[in-house]
Amino acid sequence: MKGKFSWQEGFGAFTYGQSQVDAVFKYISNQEAHHQKKTFKEEYMDMLAKFQVQYDEKYLFEWIEY
Repeated sequence: MKGKFSWQEGFGAFTYGQSQVDAVFKYISNQEAHHQKKTFKEEYMDMLAKFQVQYDEKYLFEWIEY
């Protein structure tokens, strides 16, 4: 129901180690250019596959593409 508050049923998180901070910083700094080549949805789905994350599609959020 639109407009009704409710808590989400699922969640997701990715972590990176201290040795990867520079690479993560560089990625974030270049995110706008990066997303001109690949949408957030494409990248997110690629990350799930890359890290072999099992998921239930009912927990994937609705995609907003601009």
